[in-house]
Amino acid sequence: MPTYKAPMADFQFLLKDWLNINEHYQRIGAEDYDTELVFEIMAQGAKFAEEVVAPLNREGDEEGCTLANGKVTTPHGFAQAYADYIQNGWNAMLGNPEFGGQDLPYSAAVPIHEMLNSANLSWRLTTMLTESAVLAVNKHATKALQDQYLEKLISGEWTGTMNLTEPQAGSDLALLTTKAEPQADGSYAITGNKIFITGGDHDWTSNIVHLVLARLPDAPKGVKGISLFLVPKFLLDENGEPGQANALSVGSIEKKMGIKASPTCVMNYDGAKGWLVGDENQGLACMFTMMNDARFQVGMQGLGIAEASYQGALAYARDRLQSRAPYGVQQPDAKADSIIHQPDVRRMLLTQKAFAEGCRALALFYAKTMDIEKYSSGEEKTNAEHVLQYLTPICKSFMTEMGLEVANHGVQVFGGHGYVREWGMEQLMRDAKIAQLYEGTNGIQAVDLIGRKLTRSGGTMMRATRAEFIKLTDAIEDDSRRVAAQDLLAEWLEVSDNIMSFSPEDVAGAACDYLNYSSYILLGVLWYSMADAAVRGDNAAIAAGKVKTCDFYIKRLLPRKDMHKASITVGADDLLAVDDREFDYL
Repeated sequence: MPTYKAPMADFQFLLKDWLNINEHYQRIGAEDYDTELVFEIMAQGAKFAEEVVAPLNREGDEEGCTLANGKVTTPHGFAQAYADYIQNGWNAMLGNPEFGGQDLPYSAAVPIHEMLNSANLSWRLTTMLTESAVLAVNKHATKALQDQYLEKLISGEWTGTMNLTEPQAGSDLALLTTKAEPQADGSYAITGNKIFITGGDHDWTSNIVHLVLARLPDAPKGVKGISLFLVPKFLLDENGEPGQANALSVGSIEKKMGIKASPTCVMNYDGAKGWLVGDENQGLACMFTMMNDARFQVGMQGLGIAEASYQGALAYARDRLQSRAPYGVQQPDAKADSIIHQPDVRRMLLTQKAFAEGCRALALFYAKTMDIEKYSSGEEKTNAEHVLQYLTPICKSFMTEMGLEVANHGVQVFGGHGYVREWGMEQLMRDAKIAQLYEGTNGIQAVDLIGRKLTRSGGTMMRATRAEFIKLTDAIEDDSRRVAAQDLLAEWLEVSDNIMSFSPEDVAGAACDYLNYSSYILLGVLWYSMADAAVRGDNAAIAAGKVKTCDFYIKRLLPRKDMHKASITVGADDLLAVDDREFDYL
């Protein structure tokens, strides 16, 4: 398995030299934070990810999870790693301080999340969903429910889940059938079946808090009739501790392509006692508090996998001796040169590097915007919300697409060794795939971007996002880089405006191409901005690497936008021309 090392130098460059977080924290009123404190947090997070979580990744994939006598057991070492995690307060980083949370800025916590995804994606998933559950309970639950559950969710003493999907209702929640029957004591009896539930059961904590979508007896049809309920694995006794078992059970553990060490459960609810979160029939709005956070976090999974794969491929390319470099002998004392001297291997490594570092910049830009939304008010808060809404499907989709592409290159650099389990590269590729599927497939993210975030908002969210990227271009000191970045944003605006006049079918047909087109454009702007900031920084190695990787991205990866741009303009006629029966060989 590749040995993971947190990319601390890149984090430090991005936060200190590129995003200027000292100035950022002063401006938003978070004066208690600065680079010195954030870097210390990151150093401790890196130590935990590298030394505690990463060594469990390969063994966890081999061992998997087991279900016996209704109880799930996770791989050896996972529960102890989790105990260390919560003992050191990592689960509480973003929590409400009223309930024991640390209330860190997102820009201080997101680097830790990336490290955990790189180190061991299966292990990270349960903690990720707990953080999302905390957001929903904190925002929508009654004070009584918050007092009972929030402190222990924030600390990590208990974990949380998100129960949406049913066998017949995946992305289309209008088909959801789980029932919620009101009870005399103010609770509800929840009955139904849920599938694909991450962390549905495990051996880490004394209780698990399930957030379950269900329908009340008189609920309207469709998504307007969905409510959200808090359903604990164990009901609480008079002391607020887990007592009687609730009427729910694990039907099975899904047998999966990847993330084998994460317990993905089929959950059965047989009149389980639950409590309403938010208002009746407003469950989807409440759940979106979780889902939007989870979608960004899933994008971070793609980034985490990309970084792990890049590190593995780079180390192997430096060590693997194979033939001679085409531009002359590079290692005369060896029988052959390392494959890193082969231009095609360089192409793959630079593609990995450009996407990993570009997506990291996008993630931290997103985190900085979350800080602004969290600490500000009025027009500034609304503007930040628009930017986050627009960038969420881009982060989720593009970062996971790039995660799989980078993992694919990682296997390719290893050649035949990459295809066998011994080296761990094929696991990264298997683990990466799920991120394109859950929390709304990437196709659904594309429809959301072009349909809701672009056309339905009348371009408001896109323009808010563009305005924030213009701030980056205005700060570029090099004239050629600044003009090139400005040209990208001008082209993006023109293409986006043209889509506003498309028919509904042409909008849907252009969705995936528009998302990818927009992503390549925005990453291009980020790369121009990073390269300019690096030149003005005090780390010569970072500066040289950023400038040359920027050049590679602009010359070899950015042109992909033109293919997507061409596809956007042709309409959906060819997609709809084939009759359903004509897909068969009749």
